[in-house]
Amino acid sequence: MPAAALEQTFLHARTFNQFTDQPVTDETLQQLYELAKWGPTSMNSQPARFVFARSAEAKARLAVAMAPGNAAKTLAAPVTVIVASDTRFYDHLPEQFPAVDAKPMFEGNAALADTTALRNSSLQGAYLMIAARQLGLDCGPMSGFDPGKVNAAFFADGRWKVNFLINLGYGDATGNYPRGPRLSFEQAAVLA
Repeated sequence: MPAAALEQTFLHARTFNQFTDQPVTDETLQQLYELAKWGPTSMNSQPARFVFARSAEAKARLAVAMAPGNAAKTLAAPVTVIVASDTRFYDHLPEQFPAVDAKPMFEGNAALADTTALRNSSLQGAYLMIAARQLGLDCGPMSGFDPGKVNAAFFADGRWKVNFLINLGYGDATGNYPRGPRLSFEQAAVLA
């Protein structure tokens, strides 16, 4: 991978708190999903579901669920992605993972299904952020919100459940905090 791509995706990429008013097009959001969907998940489960909240009405429903420090930046971002998980992701396993009849394993075990959905929708949200950075977008992932309020506002039937949120657009670096340090390899990893 060229050094410029590594810099764009990881080394120079930042969490953005402010964005320009440049809109993110429908075509860009579709391209974003088409890239992110190829990231691996266990048993090809693909439990993530994405709501690309852009309208004033959708943003207002989100704002009431946000922690005080996240409401204004969510309202101002061109797009806020609700990364959710489908609690019945396993309904699609016969087509997505035909090698094994895995649907009964999840259908009869709510704890396993919930854990698998959370873990793999988190992965898919990360893939979405990597794809966004590759497309020239900037991201502001957030967990400062009331999940019950987001679920009530967007997923009243209870099938989908919010995992985390990502503000998305073209970043305005004037809102960035100084970049925080990262743990060293020795602090975070073990060669076993």
